[in-house]
Amino acid sequence: MRPAAVASIHAIPVRTRRVELHHMRQYLELVDDALATGTYKPNRTGVDTIATFSGQYTVDLAAGFPLLTTKRMDGYRWNSLIHEVLWYLSGEEHVRNLSEETAIWDAWADDEGRLDTAYGRFWRRYPVPSETDALPGETWPDDAHRWVTVETDADGTERRTFDQIAYVLDTLRENPHSRRMVVNAWHPANAAVSTLPPCHYTFVVTVQGDRLNLHLTQRSGDIALGVPFNIAAYALLAHALAQRTGFEVGEFGHTVVDAHVYCGRGERGEWYADRLPALQRRLADVEAAAGYREVRAWLEETAPAEADGEAGYDHVPGLLEQLSRTPRERPQIEIADVPLDELTDDDIEIVDYDCAEGIAFAVAE
Repeated sequence: MRPAAVASIHAIPVRTRRVELHHMRQYLELVDDALATGTYKPNRTGVDTIATFSGQYTVDLAAGFPLLTTKRMDGYRWNSLIHEVLWYLSGEEHVRNLSEETAIWDAWADDEGRLDTAYGRFWRRYPVPSETDALPGETWPDDAHRWVTVETDADGTERRTFDQIAYVLDTLRENPHSRRMVVNAWHPANAAVSTLPPCHYTFVVTVQGDRLNLHLTQRSGDIALGVPFNIAAYALLAHALAQRTGFEVGEFGHTVVDAHVYCGRGERGEWYADRLPALQRRLADVEAAAGYREVRAWLEETAPAEADGEAGYDHVPGLLEQLSRTPRERPQIEIADVPLDELTDDDIEIVDYDCAEGIAFAVAE
């Protein structure tokens, strides 16, 4: 039997579910599903995972801002999140400004501080073929197009780029019923050789009535660390887009293709290869949220200890702790009414945030 925290989601009729969920139980359902149905899966980081396919959920942003309350995400975490979103919106591919506030991308930057893939670089300056590079029959905007910029390198080389964010803002104002408001951070040729191609690689904006909705797709999602940031970051973006174009904020939809939980290095990670079925049997028997703490106690007694210097790479115990906690009411977000390109961290404030104590997770790079 599934625990009440998860079973309540399944019990809510589809037609009213989105309105009634004022807590972030959708996230807990994703956590539970990954642990209860996932498979053991080693990966490029050397930290093993428990992974599941195609995690999906929808959050009503009008019911409150979806900043997790089952662990602490304010303070430096919130500061890091805001500056990362603003960095994306700047279109910058260098980490110099971002590093002043958070080192979140430093590990993937080159010696000069540039990223070979940067979300904002493609959001604001997506490469457009020149007239001579276009294939026969293709249609591309010319240099004078309002969303195209011609940039000139130091050596005099010209390149054309397309501003996807400006395109979405203008379309929302001029043709809000469009189904083509897609922003893409994925370039296949770049991804084939990139150090870390985009995880949350595309989002779609759509308007229903007077409400602006945003759907995010990511190819890969670290459930413990990355996904909570992704939820809040794109919810923030949805609020900002809605506010600047005269719409009410609507829903945030999220699809994570490979939704995974990191479960440790070496012997600790390999333990899950054989013992994952036993863990999942215990999860299936949980009847109340407190039962997750019993599963955690069994895991810590049974699994080999994490090696020196590798503490925190196993995210399973921390997520079991979160599953045992009761989600609290969501906070609200306040954003100053300034143009998107002028938005600063001082213009964004989270209000009435009540959360449980923090949980430490190590980052698998």
